[in-house]
Amino acid sequence: MDDDRAGGAAIIPYSAFADHVRLTVRLTPNASRDGVDGAEQSADGDIFLKARVTAVPEDGKANKALIQLLAKALRVPKSSISFVSGETARKKILRIEGEPEDLISKLEALITSAR
Repeated sequence: MDDDRAGGAAIIPYSAFADHVRLTVRLTPNASRDGVDGAEQSADGDIFLKARVTAVPEDGKANKALIQLLAKALRVPKSSISFVSGETARKKILRIEGEPEDLISKLEALITSAR
């Protein structure tokens, strides 16, 4: 895959494993609307999916809203998405259970449509 950052291509915030995909997300709670804003690379080189939810970051509400948003966008059950790390941080790593090839094609479509 070409990695032409100037052209906005091939910034991938996920890693494929045998039975799941790990997705790095930067979550913005208290947003005006729920949504996914595509992939981005930070100044320190980290790559993540930008997501925002209207829920507040209290008692796991924003995390639940993020799981609901991604489950709907990727057409997977909410129970297939879990946290690897970052439950109390803005940057999170999620584990999405399922066929990696199928999940990657859904993630690519989600990232492309958000640009």
